[in-house]
Amino acid sequence: MAEHSTPYRILTLNNISARGLARLPRERYQVGGDIDRPDAILVRSADLHDIGIAPEVRAIGRAGAGVNNIPVAAMSARGIPVFNTPGANANAVKELVLAGLLLAARNIAPAWLFARGLSGDDAAIEEAVEHGKKRFVGFELPGRTLGVVGLGAVGVEVANAALALGMKVLGYDPQLTVQRAWQLSASAEQARSLEDLFARSTAVSVHVPLTAETRGLVNAARLALMKPDGTILNFARAPIVDDAAVLAALDARRLHAYVCDFPTRALKDHPRVVTLPHLGASTSEAEENCAVMVAEQMRDFLENGNIRNSVNYPEAVLPRLPNATRLAVANRNVPNMVGQISTCLAAQRINIADLLNKSRGEYAYTLIDADGEVGEELLARIRAIDGVLSARRV
Repeated sequence: MAEHSTPYRILTLNNISARGLARLPRERYQVGGDIDRPDAILVRSADLHDIGIAPEVRAIGRAGAGVNNIPVAAMSARGIPVFNTPGANANAVKELVLAGLLLAARNIAPAWLFARGLSGDDAAIEEAVEHGKKRFVGFELPGRTLGVVGLGAVGVEVANAALALGMKVLGYDPQLTVQRAWQLSASAEQARSLEDLFARSTAVSVHVPLTAETRGLVNAARLALMKPDGTILNFARAPIVDDAAVLAALDARRLHAYVCDFPTRALKDHPRVVTLPHLGASTSEAEENCAVMVAEQMRDFLENGNIRNSVNYPEAVLPRLPNATRLAVANRNVPNMVGQISTCLAAQRINIADLLNKSRGEYAYTLIDADGEVGEELLARIRAIDGVLSARRV
C-alpha cells in the first residue's frame, strides 16, 4: 500500500450505499457531498456534463454500468480514468427483463387494470370476469425465441435465464469477450446480423450502451422484420429504441407489446406499452454491489495506480514490489512514450524494477516500480513530455 500523508478526498454526488463507502477506511479517506479539491468523485445518476471537474480530480467512479452522465471524452484527455461496475447489477436487470417477458406474454398489465376497474357485488364482478378475460389471452414462453442484442454481463444472464425457461435464444454481439463467451450457455445460437436476429425472434431484448451506433438500433426497418406477435424489451437506455417506430408498429398490429424502463408522455398511456420508472438496478442488493465494486476499484487506483473496469483507459494491474516507488502515467498512445519516461528516470540514475504498459485506442497507461525516490523535479520532467496527460507518485 502506498504512503499518503493526507487522507484521500472523495466527493459523492449521490447517495452511495454505506456498505460500499465502508470499503474506504475513515483513517485514510474523507468522504462526503461537500468535499472541495477532491482526489476522486463517486456518482450514480448525477450529471457531470455541466459542472466543473476540479483540477485535483484523478478518477471518477460510477456506481452502475452506464456512463452517459459523465463527460468521458473530456476526462480521457485529462488522463482521468472513468470507472463503472459492469455485472454488479446484472441479476437485478435480468430479473426485471424476465418480469417484462411475462408481463407482455400474459397481458398482465392491461388485465390488472381491467380487474381494478370492476364494480358491483361479487356476483357482478365474477360475471364481468368471465366475459372479459378472453380479451387477455396470452401465450407461453417455451419454444419461442428471444433475441438478445449485446452479450455483456446482463445480456449473458438474460440469455441463460431464457434458455432455462425453455425459450430458444439468438444472441448478437460483434464484440463478445472471451470471458462472456465462457459464461454463455452453449445452447444459445449466434445471429448472423441484427436483421437476422429481428427476423427470427419472438421477443428482442437490448443490452448495449448508448452510442452513436446504437442510437435508434430498434427502428422501423428492423421492427418490420419481426413476426406480428413480437415484443420489444428495453432496460438499457431509452434512445436505443425509436419510440415513434414502436408506437406505429403497435398501432398497426405488427407488434404485440413494448416493455421499457423509460416512461414518456407518448408511451405511458398506450394500452400495449408497459413503462416502468427506471427500476432496472433498483434493488438494495444491486445498489450495494455497485457501491462496493466501485469503491474497491477507486481505492486500488488511488493507492496502487491499478485500473480495473475503466471505460476509457486499459485494464492495468501490476503487483507492487516492496521498497519501490510507483509511478502512474496516463498518456496519448504515441510511439516511444515508455522510452522517453525511461530516459527521464535513467538520467537520475533510477533503475526500473518492474513496468507495465497498456494501450486502449487513443490512450495508454504505464505503471513503473522504480528503485529509488522520485522527486517533484523528475515528475515535472515526465509531465512535460509531449503526450503525457497525467503523472503521479502512488
